[in-house]
Order: sequence, then structure tokens, then C-alpha cells
Amino acid sequence: MQIKTFFVTGILFAFIFVVQAQNRGKGSIGGRLTDENQNTVSSATVKLLPLEKGTKTDHQGNFFFGGLLPGNYTLKVSALGFKEIIKNVTLSTEGRFHENFQLEPDSRSINEVSITGLSKHKQVNQQAYNVTAIDAKKLYNTTMDIGQALNRVSGVRLRESGGVGSNMSFSLNGFSGNQVKMFLDGLPMDNFGSSFQLNNIPINFAERVEVYRGVVPVWLGGDALGGAVNIVTKTEPGKYLDASYSFGSFNTHKTNINAGYIDQSGLTLQLNAFQNYSDNNYKVNIQVPDPITKRLVNQRVKRFHDNYHNETLVANIGVSNKKYADQLLVGVTLGNNRAEIQTGNDMQDVYGARETRGKIVQPGFKYLKKDLFVQGLNVSLNGRFNFGQERSIDTVPRLFNWLGESIPKNKENAPGGEATYTDFKYKNNTGLVSANATYDISDKHGLMLNHQFSSFNRKGIDAIQPDLKENKYPKTTRKYITGLGYRMALNEKWNTNVFAKHYYQKAISQNVVGETDPIRTIVVNKMGYGMAATYFLQTDFQLKLSYEKAYRLPGSNELFGDLINQSDNPNLRPESSDNINLGLSYFLKLNNSHRIGIDANYVCRHAKDYIRAMVGDLQPSGRRDFHFENLRSVTNNSVDANIRYYYKNLISLGGNMTYQNLINTNKVEPGKSLESDIYKDRLPNVPYLYGNADANIYFNNVRKKGDMLSIGYNLLYVHQFSLNWEAFGGNEQRYIIPQQLSHDVNVVYTMASGKYNIAFECLNLTDVTRYDNFALQKPSRSFNLKLRYFIKKS
Repeated sequence: MQIKTFFVTGILFAFIFVVQAQNRGKGSIGGRLTDENQNTVSSATVKLLPLEKGTKTDHQGNFFFGGLLPGNYTLKVSALGFKEIIKNVTLSTEGRFHENFQLEPDSRSINEVSITGLSKHKQVNQQAYNVTAIDAKKLYNTTMDIGQALNRVSGVRLRESGGVGSNMSFSLNGFSGNQVKMFLDGLPMDNFGSSFQLNNIPINFAERVEVYRGVVPVWLGGDALGGAVNIVTKTEPGKYLDASYSFGSFNTHKTNINAGYIDQSGLTLQLNAFQNYSDNNYKVNIQVPDPITKRLVNQRVKRFHDNYHNETLVANIGVSNKKYADQLLVGVTLGNNRAEIQTGNDMQDVYGARETRGKIVQPGFKYLKKDLFVQGLNVSLNGRFNFGQERSIDTVPRLFNWLGESIPKNKENAPGGEATYTDFKYKNNTGLVSANATYDISDKHGLMLNHQFSSFNRKGIDAIQPDLKENKYPKTTRKYITGLGYRMALNEKWNTNVFAKHYYQKAISQNVVGETDPIRTIVVNKMGYGMAATYFLQTDFQLKLSYEKAYRLPGSNELFGDLINQSDNPNLRPESSDNINLGLSYFLKLNNSHRIGIDANYVCRHAKDYIRAMVGDLQPSGRRDFHFENLRSVTNNSVDANIRYYYKNLISLGGNMTYQNLINTNKVEPGKSLESDIYKDRLPNVPYLYGNADANIYFNNVRKKGDMLSIGYNLLYVHQFSLNWEAFGGNEQRYIIPQQLSHDVNVVYTMASGKYNIAFECLNLTDVTRYDNFALQKPSRSFNLKLRYFIKKS
């Protein structure tokens, strides 16, 4: 491993050396752009001729070209809404040129700014990759977490086992779990701990959320198979405070404080703290045995043992806008959570005393620098190390029913505890380091290099059985993933990316029973590749095509279990997939009042050794086993479409629908000669048709200028789907999860141009029964009130 690490590090240094070799001059040209009011002009285009090099000004209006030889150059500066500047510059040996430019407004282009100027999330959407960016700022006045916001994106389903803080699984166009990787500012969120998950991070934590279908950019790295989600946090300059508090049904409280400070010296402070608390005592429809006849009777009861709370603090300190770093931060993430466990893997497993606890202690660092050594060479280095602790507690020897009643557990069946009899404290120590370098050879060509290293090491002791041998065996993994890419933009209409990835994993665990060697070591060494291209038929009509041969390495929880409801499976094989993605995006402006946006995507995938969640038979302990297993061959054809309509800034209407068809294409099971009973069956417990629709009305300047009232509505539809393989009784009523149709409404009042905000929500307005994972019921109707205060100074 040391040899491999040195080898990859050598590649990174060689990459930088080659770039430097192309730019041996010591001269430089730089400057700063301001307008007539001395405000900085960011994102302006600056070109250096005749080298055909280009750059964008940063958020302080600065630009820089380094490594220049003596000679004559021409600077060409352009920005939307301003007149173009052309400046001739002559550099002598080791000469340096720096000048402040004041741009003059161009009245002829003022009207074009609102048409052609693109927000950051729209720029993301126009990449060659099949990506959708959510503008999180538009949702800051809601009580949503990031998971709920994602659940309204076409192709996405966030499936939860219950209410606030419950276990969740993310699905994108039919691929789920670790097949879709989660990133925070480009760094994988693997094993961040139970205090930091999609369904407990408030939407105010993010600036935008990027959803990549299929092919994932090289700079994100990782071993994503079916796509990725990248949460991008706030990095804007200035001083700001965003604080909110919400209260809702089931005694639910949510608080978030987001603050940032960057002064003229570059000192940078960032703070984000949030907490979630809920009793989760919503009503569910279940069957309870009649005390006299013992027959099952349908009843509606409250959950009685499902309390959840977490507190998380993310703090960073460092510098910004220095010559040696655009951003250099060190920080720490601290978190704590406690979750009572009400159910197992289905509604028949009822618990009244089990719980889990977790702590996260995660120091980290972040370094970003554009134009390092030479113009066009951008580097970043990120790292996080988790030293937190988790605890699983099951020590009460009683059996509970849905009425909260309990009886002593029959010791002849199993001693102590409701399910496993354990008090296990363990540490999932993890390390994540990501190094990224990009070099713009010119406006038309560029190189990308990314390397990620991740480690996992679980150590723990069970207070009930401290000498248990299986807890003494190692449970470790090491992953090294390296990607190299090339970008070519022939013109403004055409953009192509090609790349290759190398995957390496080493996992050490307890061997299977019966083997002579108690330790098992598995090594995976694979090579993948792919491409992504986009073409603009018109300015607002974009086509996308991408292909990838991808691999996904088994995750730590899949290999070693989660020590709650999930069993281990150290025999998991890595899965591979050939992915083809087609997409189109069209934006039509009928006139100054009416606008329509359309997005559509088609995904075709063929996966081998597909890793899927599996609920097994009842165990002697009385609970159902839950683990991950390989399915030899799976194909997926998925289509999703999204359409939105806007009338001025007064009305927005939208909807999306997703159809995905995951089919088992393994004709003969290993070790058998006859055709499998489930050959060409649709994968069970996976929704195949679902969608959203929403409508929003805005009333501007309601009470006075700067005040706005909005009324919103959202509909969620999920078609009925089978809980079991169709060949094994999937058409019987007890194996069908019925169609679901739920409605949410909200009213938001904003005062003083967004400084003061108050929002009221009703979720699941008609109080329908909703399901996600293995028919586990989600919350009934709830009401929420949110208060938010926001202030910002430049």
C-alpha cells in the first residue's frame, strides 16, 4: 500500500511538473475589476492574447496570468452589462504587470443581463454530465431537510423507515444505497456517522445540491455506480447570519444557525450548528391480537418508543483570498444523537426498550488554489477523519406489542434483550482524503486528475459478552480510487469529457464458519472508463450523452453490518455496470410573461453482481434478518421527465414523473441447471412509477415594499409495487404495497426583503397511510411552524 500511495503521489507531482514545464516564464499579468461605484465585478471573462488563455475574475474581482515569457500581450476584458476593455501590455524579462480596471456600464446590454446571466446552479445544469442542481436558497423558509428536498427531484426516491432521524435509503433511477455516492463539497460522506445524514441535515446548511445521474465527474471521484449527490455549502464572501427555529407535530423541534465572516485581511470563520428533536409518536395502522380471541384486529395506534434527537456543530477557521490559497481552512465536526428503536425490518417486529447512540468527532482541512504556479492550474486538497463512537443497546428481557404492553421474555427462546441482547460500544474510525488537480491547457482543452483514499476500521466491545471472539476479529477496509480525465470544447456548442478510473480495495474480516484460517482478506483491482458529451442545438436547447463502465466496491456496513437491524455479509462481491445516459433540456420563453422549462432523461444500465438489500426469514430471536446480497445480473431501463411553467414572478407550476424497470436477467442460478423462477421478474420492494407535482403563487409587496406572501402545494404519487418477487406470490394482497397519493401545503410570509420570515406547513394533508422500506409506515398528518432571521453585510 505504501508503494501504491507513493506511486499516486508521484503522478500528482508529475502532473504539476509537466504543467510547469509548459510555462517556464517568470512574468505575470494581473488586475482587479470594479464598476463606477467601486463594487467588485466577479465572474467577468478575461482573455490573454495571443496565447488564447482565459480566466474568470474571482468574487473580489481579481484575475491573474502567471509563468509568462517576455513579449507583447493583449488583455481583453468583458462582462455582462459593461463595455469591453482591450489593453496592450509589454512584458520584459521577469516583468510584472498589475492594474485596476474600472468598467463602464453599457446601456445596450443591460437588458441582456437578465436573459443570458446564469446563476451557479444553472451553470451546473449546463455541464456535459447528466446533472440537476437544486437551488437550496429557495427552500430556506421550509422545514425540509436535504433528503426531503431531493425527494422532489425527478428520478429520486428517498426511502425512510419512519419519522425524523429514521434509517433511510437513497434511490436514483433505480439504483440505491451505496450505488449512489454522497459528497459534501466534493468529499465522500462515507461513514460520517449517524449524526450527519441526508435526513437530519437542514436545507439551510447547503447553498445548492447537485444530483448526477449515471456518469460522475472525475473531480468528484469515488466509486459511484448509478450517480452521485454533492452538497455544496456556502462559501460566499462577507458577513452573514442565518438563524431559524421550527416547531411541529409529534413534539418536533428543529433549530439551525449558519454564520460566516470574511474580513479584508482574509480571516475566515464559518459556523453551522443544527439540532433535531422529535417524539415521532405518530399514528400507524397495524394488526393487534385480540386479548380474548387472539385473532388479529386492525387498529390505529401511536408509536410509543421512537424518540430521536441529534445535535451537530460544524466549525471552520482559516484564511481566504491569499496569494498562496484561495481558501485554507481547518475545522471540526462534532455531533451527538440518540434514537429509540420502535420496529425492526417490518411492522411485526415491535420494540419498547432498544436504542442506539452515536457521537461524531471529525477534524478536517480544506485547501483550494486557482492558478497555482501557472495560469490554469487549479488544485484542491480535502481531508476528514472520524474518531466518533456508536453504541447499540438491547438489554431489556421483555416482549412488547403495539399497545405498549409487555411480558417477560421466554428465556428458553433466547436470553435477555428483545432481539440480540447486547450493549455494544464501537468506533467506526474512518479517514478520507481527496486530492484534485485540473489544468486548462486552453479554452478548448483541459486535463483533470483526482485521487481518493478512504479507510475504515471498526473496533468495539460488548459489555454483555466482552470475550466474544467475533468482536475481536478485524473489520477494516482500504480504498484507493484514481481518475484521469480530458476535456475538449470544440466550440461554444460542443463539449466532451473522456476519463479512466482505477479502483483498488482491500478488506479484512472474519472468515466464514468452517474455514481453517479465521481471517479473510479480499483484494479488488479493477479499471473503468467513460465519456460525457453535450451539444447545444440552440442557446436554450441542450442534448447530453454519456457512457461509463463503472465499478462499485462494497461498503463497510454492507460487509460488516450496522449492529442494529442489519447483518454482515463479508462475501459480497464488487458490482459493475455499463451505463448509458441520454438527456435533453429545453427552455422556451414565449414572451416577457411566460416561460417553460423541460428536462427529460433516459437511462439504460446492465449491472453484474448487483448489490441489493434483502429481508430474510424469521430468526430464532424473533426478528427478521436483513442483509445485502449479490444478484448476478440486473438490467434497468429508466425514463424521467420534468416540466415547469412560470408566469412572470407570480406563478410557478411543475411536475415530474419517473418510470424505472429493474429486471432480474440471471437465467440460471449458480449451482443449478434449470431456469430460475424469478428470471425476468421485476426487482421486489422497489417502486417503479412515481412522481411529484407542485404549484406556487407569489404576492409581492403585500404590506409594504419588500414583503412577499407565497402559497405552495406539493403532491407525491407512488404507484403500487410488490414487496416480494412476483413469482413468489407478489400478486397476493399481503405482498402489495398500495398506491400512495399525499398532499402538502405551505404558506410563507417574507418581510424586509428576506430579513424576517415565517412559514406554516401541513404535511400529508389528507392523512393517508404512506410506506417506504419493507412496508414500514411513515408519519401521519403533521403541522409545522418555522421562524427565520437572515442578515448579510458585504
